[in-house]
Amino acid sequence: MASLREQIYQEWREGILSGRFRPGESIPSSRELAQTLDVARTTVTEAYDRLIAEGYLETARGSGTFVSRELPDEVLTPQRRTIARSAAMPTVRLSRYGAGLDYDYRRNRAPAGTISFQHGLPDLQHFPYDIWRKLLTRRLRDRDPEAFDYTGQSSGYSLLREEIAAYAGRIRAVSAKAEQVIVVSGSQQALDLCARLFLEAGNEVGLEDPGYQGAKNIFRASGARLRPLAIDQDGVTLAGLSKKTRLIYVTPSHQYPTGVSMSLARRLELIQLAKRSGSVLVEDDYSSEYRYSGPPLPSLQGLAQDTPIVYIGTFSKVMFPGLRIGYIIAPPSLVASFARAKWLADRNTPMLEQMALADFMREGFLDRHVRRMRKLYGARREALMEALSKHFGDSVCVPGDPAGMHLLARFEDSDVGRRAEKNGVLMTDAAVYYLRKAPASEFVLGFSALGERAIAEGVRRLR
Repeated sequence: MASLREQIYQEWREGILSGRFRPGESIPSSRELAQTLDVARTTVTEAYDRLIAEGYLETARGSGTFVSRELPDEVLTPQRRTIARSAAMPTVRLSRYGAGLDYDYRRNRAPAGTISFQHGLPDLQHFPYDIWRKLLTRRLRDRDPEAFDYTGQSSGYSLLREEIAAYAGRIRAVSAKAEQVIVVSGSQQALDLCARLFLEAGNEVGLEDPGYQGAKNIFRASGARLRPLAIDQDGVTLAGLSKKTRLIYVTPSHQYPTGVSMSLARRLELIQLAKRSGSVLVEDDYSSEYRYSGPPLPSLQGLAQDTPIVYIGTFSKVMFPGLRIGYIIAPPSLVASFARAKWLADRNTPMLEQMALADFMREGFLDRHVRRMRKLYGARREALMEALSKHFGDSVCVPGDPAGMHLLARFEDSDVGRRAEKNGVLMTDAAVYYLRKAPASEFVLGFSALGERAIAEGVRRLR
């Protein structure tokens, strides 16, 4: 129940707003009202003080207290006008970009009892929340003005850029200085900035087929002509590319969604082609931290210092998707352009989270977390492979390398999709990733957010 002071405040406020007490009308003194209500005078005084502070009452020296002639609620409420409307709203003509946005991005919540092989989701139960909260709190306690500003910070927090340059060099053999790092709001914004900086309507873009939907839809909406590049056992094939190709987008370390890694010979061939044609290479390294056999693969960027390669990384997979921090490592000649484009897009990625992430990396927490999750995800991928082999044997093919947070499975059984829906299993039909006709019964299975028991049960239901 509300306190006496709150009740007095509410009664007066509602009476004033309803017109029961008119503007300019004198009200009882605090002493009189306290005696009438049989309450302490301080209770009434505190209620009156709040009403005066909020503009419902006003005082006149030597004359008393009155209902305000200009009420705050009236000042803040716009005057409504009735405008005659036509029968139908006129059609607004969208730009080519707007008209090209024909796909709604939704992640449907799985019904109870469903086993969801949705991909790209880290297991958040194992994230070190206490450490992350401690780092955020420490930065808040410091009250560093830079955490609450954006002036001059479109490229990102300087200490985080240093950590990213060192991290990418250590785990991916990327060659970069901190000055080449642009912090962005996730890898999707990185792709959007690439489209803005490099593409005009009608330009040709080489795109993996199957390939990442987010890249496909951004480049298509920008008016580019998409040239599909098939995937074989060595990664993306290069047949059909020419001097007309303005941009080539690839995921060489763990091709999305097949999981195939690009061979060294193919990488060198791609670099030479880009050098001859003047094409910009965009290397999306979205989950290279998770490789479960053999040493990490070198990045394209680290293999070619004389070729324009834009390297993109993200923390959505190794931290959590809601963090919305990714990064671009740009060739020195393009750094200023990316920084200006980022400034126009949203000024900067939130500084407080950037600062906390810099601390998380500098103090060794990120490396420790990745090592722990690599072991966990590796065991889950192995459990998924064992379950597929047990229930489907040679009638299922998994083309990718032991890496990442998902795998692509090609089933000979054409009824797998129907049984999945019937038996409460959620997985993604790979057809959505193709530019050309997709093969039948090909599905993407994410395993990173599922326990081994759930993985085994999900595959059993598919059978």
